[in-house]
Amino acid sequence: MDLDEVAGRLYALPPAEFTAARQAEVQAARAAGEAALAREIGALRKPTVSAWAVNRLAHEHPDDLGELLALGEELRAAWSAHDADALAELTQRRSRLTGRLSRQARELAGLSAAASAEVDQTLDAAVVDADAAEQVRRGHLAKPLSYTGFAPAPVPRERPGRKPKEASEDEVREAEAKKAREREEAEAAYTEWRDLLAQAAQEHQERADKVARLTKKLEKARRRETEARQRLDVARREERLARQRLEKGQTGS
Repeated sequence: MDLDEVAGRLYALPPAEFTAARQAEVQAARAAGEAALAREIGALRKPTVSAWAVNRLAHEHPDDLGELLALGEELRAAWSAHDADALAELTQRRSRLTGRLSRQARELAGLSAAASAEVDQTLDAAVVDADAAEQVRRGHLAKPLSYTGFAPAPVPRERPGRKPKEASEDEVREAEAKKAREREEAEAAYTEWRDLLAQAAQEHQERADKVARLTKKLEKARRRETEARQRLDVARREERLARQRLEKGQTGS
């Protein structure tokens, strides 16, 4: 038994089952006399719902996930080579594959909107970053991944028969600064809306839970009212019968 083997089992489990299963693995390692392994297992973090969903993709849809990660390698190579045609074709394939995997993750894990967004964010990171791709491939994620660098995108094609104009150093710096600003603005907007989405999803869940609790209390109160009304009907009937017997006895005497 080694850490990768144990982690593979644990991170395939639903988050609600993780802690108890981790403790059982710790005890098993201790019983086997592997104290160092027991400590390493005890240090494994419970996964978020979105991380668990990506782990399930690695375990249950390895071919589809492997296709996306292989495409990521091609995409990074095409970006380095400034191959606009390859980038355009690969970007379309990337969109289709990411969409398919996102649907599979939602079907496997029943994700909220916020968790679905984190799955998409993790898959995007795995496409553009080799280290992230390896983490996703192993299926041992404890939290969603993100990528803050410049993602590969199609480069502009040169017009045939026209020699491209060489940009000056100032123009290059200005263009790079503009890209950096645009990236920062996009990241800030995404972060803001992602946080607002998470807050809205949490608030909706809290309100839904409250409605469920109140509905349950209302149903219980209605049952009690029905029982009380039944007891009242019985008491009225028995009181009427007892009064009739009493009146009959008085008349007879």
